Amino acid sequence: MTNEAFDVVVVGAGAAGMMAAAEAGRRGRRVLVIDHARAPGEKIRISGGGRCNFTNTGTGVANFLGENPRFAASALGRFTAADFVARVDKAGIGWHEKTLGQLFCDDSAKLIVRMLTDGMRDAGVTLRLNTGVAAVARDGDGFALELSDGGRVKSASLVVASGGKSIPKMGATGWGYEIARSFGLRVTETRPALVPLTFEAGLLEQTTPLAGVAVEASISSVPASSSPKGGRPTFDEAMLFTHRGLSGPAVLQISSYWREGEAITVRMAPGVDVLGRLKAAKSENGGKAQVATALGAVVPRRLADWLCAREGVQGKLAEVGDKGLARLDGAVNGWTVKPVGSEGYRTAEVTLGGVATEALDQTTMAARGVPGLYFIGEVVDITGWLGGYNFQWAWSSGWAAGQVC
Repeated sequence: MTNEAFDVVVVGAGAAGMMAAAEAGRRGRRVLVIDHARAPGEKIRISGGGRCNFTNTGTGVANFLGENPRFAASALGRFTAADFVARVDKAGIGWHEKTLGQLFCDDSAKLIVRMLTDGMRDAGVTLRLNTGVAAVARDGDGFALELSDGGRVKSASLVVASGGKSIPKMGATGWGYEIARSFGLRVTETRPALVPLTFEAGLLEQTTPLAGVAVEASISSVPASSSPKGGRPTFDEAMLFTHRGLSGPAVLQISSYWREGEAITVRMAPGVDVLGRLKAAKSENGGKAQVATALGAVVPRRLADWLCAREGVQGKLAEVGDKGLARLDGAVNGWTVKPVGSEGYRTAEVTLGGVATEALDQTTMAARGVPGLYFIGEVVDITGWLGGYNFQWAWSSGWAAGQVC
């Protein structure tokens, strides 16, 4: 194993790394993929509840965050969601659209992993697992890598596909950022993204009785006065109350835009005229129905009871004035709350930030000023929304690097 020579070494056997390796191998390059994990594609395997939300038919630059999201346009435009779906179809993997353009496997996500590993095998790629990289150094026009097993490998090209810091229990580290800095590349601030948000103890004590309650919500962030404005969309998806705060797709989405010290505004019955519904219920049967019962026809009953108690609007509808009903309307569709933090990298689906795109070539993913060095996938400062966008970025950026590395 000592002093082996390859044309390309890819560090990271995840979505982007395997994609790049297979593409390079098909070009006749001798490729080695190294990963410290016991199996390739572990994040693929656990994604989408084990069915892998492998892409999104609506993928576009607007679905990504970073200092310069438009950096992703070149790779996304040259290897599209349709291109990856064609490969899934060719592999005979059944799939379905769940919602909002999100495509999932009909069966196990392991089929996507197998498609990628088969592609690498057919392209002559060598895969070495349970192996870390102890050191990387420039070696003439190429690179020399010292491995955790004592081996030493040389290569003309080095592709860093090591991912970010999210889900450390699966071995995620900031290794890729360290390598970038060692070669003089800037790394933007990193933070957990697509992650549940948490409440401070006092608020949590109030909301804990709601743990397990889910609603279809519309959530937007409320920037602090010192925060940059703009670029903060509203997300209309499910929200879940938890023992720590809030989760669910809408919350994960807004977490990428939210910052400490800011609030979020939650509409728990978007598109519903809650006040109108309550007034209509009040006019029926002499207003004998309980307020909580009427509100429970709009939102889950446990949430209705909680809101009525919090706002002090209880009893029969006939006993409640329009001002009280209006307060409930605002409580349902104008709840502004300030999370204290997030659950962190432990549960974050991705890492926001990474290797600055200004340091990379958008067409090839090559590092400017360091010939032969490439960064792809999550390690780059390009982060997608929830819903298959991050996988598509992995496929596209891996494909782009694989054409030239």
